[in-house]
Amino acid sequence: MNSFSFQNKVLHAESVSVTDLMAEYGSPLYIYSRSQIEFNWQQFENSFDSHPHLICYAVKANSNLAVLNILAKLGSGFDVVSIGELERVIAAGGNSNRCVFSGVAKTKESIQKALEYDIHCFNVESAAELDLIESVAVDIKVKAPISIRVNPNVDAKTHPYISTGLTENKFGVGSDVALSLYKKANLSKHLNVCGLDYHIGSQITDILPFMEALDRVLEL
Repeated sequence: MNSFSFQNKVLHAESVSVTDLMAEYGSPLYIYSRSQIEFNWQQFENSFDSHPHLICYAVKANSNLAVLNILAKLGSGFDVVSIGELERVIAAGGNSNRCVFSGVAKTKESIQKALEYDIHCFNVESAAELDLIESVAVDIKVKAPISIRVNPNVDAKTHPYISTGLTENKFGVGSDVALSLYKKANLSKHLNVCGLDYHIGSQITDILPFMEALDRVLEL
């Protein structure tokens, strides 16, 4: 499916002439296709239909409230890296309990706010972050849902500036550390271990790096 096409040599978004949109709203402008977004999301949903899952759209990719609202109405989850992104999801009609909080710069304040919003889970980037989340959970007397972000040391064959799954990258912990953190978190009365997390980069056009990363995580 492609919602953008030429009709009589004029570019259209769905059935609307882009030329007409430019005349009404000026140029440059951003044009999104609701039907294309819905179709693309549904393709992911259908692919995992036989397994328990939660598709989480990365808000950093596009935090436009209208786009987030389309996804929220579909029942999508969201991946956020700040309280600002989380609150945009909520403002767009999204459910905070279907949001995962990623990123390496979580503060004590943002962790507490996310817990108060009852997020789905934190993707924990380090041992220090795990300790910080636990301490905040103790302070406000809740049990924090967490997953451990594993760095699988897989080359995604993407641009080096957006590679996130190699040992040299700052994201996640190595497999040896991940297991010990998982065991530590599992013993805590204030942490609820939901699973493992990994992310190896962006703009990846080959499925093989994902399969290699999954194999390494499954070894744990």
